[in-house]
Amino acid sequence: MTGNETAPPSPDVPAARPGGDVRALNRELSNRHIQLIAIGGAIGTGLFMGSGKAISLAGPSLLLAYLIIGLMLFFVMRAMGEMFLHDLRFKSFQDFSREMIGPWAGFFTGWTYWVLWVVTAAAEMIAIIGYFDFWIGNLNVSMICTAALLLALLGSNLLTVKLFGELEFWFALIKIIAIIALILVGAYMVTTGFTSPDGTVASVTYLWSHGGVFPTGLTGFLAAFQLAIFSFIGTELIGTAAAETADPHKTLPKAINAIPVRIIIFYVLALAAIMAVTPWDRVSPEMSPFVNVFNLAGLVAAASVMNFVVLTSASSSSNSGIFSTSRMLYGLADTGYASKRFARLSGRHVPANALVLSGALVFIAFPVLKIGGTVMRAFQLISSVSSILVLFIWSLIMVAYIMYRRKFPQAHAQASFRVPGAVFMPWVVLVFFLGMIAILALDEETRVALVLTPLWFIALAVVWRLRFAGRPAVVKTPAAAAD
Repeated sequence: MTGNETAPPSPDVPAARPGGDVRALNRELSNRHIQLIAIGGAIGTGLFMGSGKAISLAGPSLLLAYLIIGLMLFFVMRAMGEMFLHDLRFKSFQDFSREMIGPWAGFFTGWTYWVLWVVTAAAEMIAIIGYFDFWIGNLNVSMICTAALLLALLGSNLLTVKLFGELEFWFALIKIIAIIALILVGAYMVTTGFTSPDGTVASVTYLWSHGGVFPTGLTGFLAAFQLAIFSFIGTELIGTAAAETADPHKTLPKAINAIPVRIIIFYVLALAAIMAVTPWDRVSPEMSPFVNVFNLAGLVAAASVMNFVVLTSASSSSNSGIFSTSRMLYGLADTGYASKRFARLSGRHVPANALVLSGALVFIAFPVLKIGGTVMRAFQLISSVSSILVLFIWSLIMVAYIMYRRKFPQAHAQASFRVPGAVFMPWVVLVFFLGMIAILALDEETRVALVLTPLWFIALAVVWRLRFAGRPAVVKTPAAAAD
């Protein structure tokens, strides 16, 4: 062991909770849960509802944009997985950010990820109200139905983490079935030479014959990256669930290594099928292209079927948001950066107080909706803010990994799950994310978010300076627990 390396704490002993509570989060999530949580996290509502706009902006180059950002995220997830397996007592990436970079990084990561998912979950709730209203036609009744759904999701999270895993399993399964059905229907239409009512014959050549792969030039290609970032929010969710995984050494590597294949299937193949059935320049940005493909195939109930799918997708994102925010708040309290009451576990080993507060804040969706005509613009602004916040989180994960390799070189050398190209790839990913920030500055709507979001970090810096600078995080050791 080198001079600058200390032995990692035993992963088998749970860290003590503040106030002497030595109970730990239960590891009740099985391989089945983690695999579907990983898939569900990589399939956002944006794929179903926003892909039409993305296709109209970028054309077939959208496929390349998803492949590139998916590749970058694969290295982020590999780095996260290696650090989690280095010390199984890490409950989230706020823990290894604090350990590898410093206390301030844990503070910034925890609170930023917390607000990211509160805002994202609230935005998804606004979308859910709209999905219910598609069937009900009464906004007030739709709001009541959405509130009931939110309470049900909160209640399920309060029971056991296993129930959260079960809900995410079925939510993700619905999304998977819908996407596979789209790919199969699209493949059938192409191979049989399906002709749409306007005389368009389905053909894979549409991917390059209508203006080439980059029909809208560099501007459209870069616009695709802006949309893809928001679509991939949630991919890192398996990191938040790591502390409650039954067999992390088996399930985490398996889930992370499957990310590239899942991106190819659920994004590239699905979008390629859409653009092979209908040329990219005829895809309407105002409606879900999924609905359009099923309509062309003669599925009469396509609109209702896809409305159900996007409703479950938004519910899945909200459920993930409630779970993630509660675990982040729990971790912040555990390290002394939030009230200790949020570090208390219920008899079912879930952070009940953190869950209740995080779930209650998601109800901000309802007064926002009551504002009126600015809801859609607010939703777009929230999406941009979320993209910037998640780029910060992903970047800190890579910085933490660079520091991990410096602090624990022997642990890295002996790790069975290492980052490919660990010496240079973290820097490549960081440069890529910096480029993404520059791209966000090109669009008017995302530029507004880019100007407003730093206010959050300034507020965090002020709080850190006034309350926590110079104070060590309250991290209990197993020995302290015994005392």
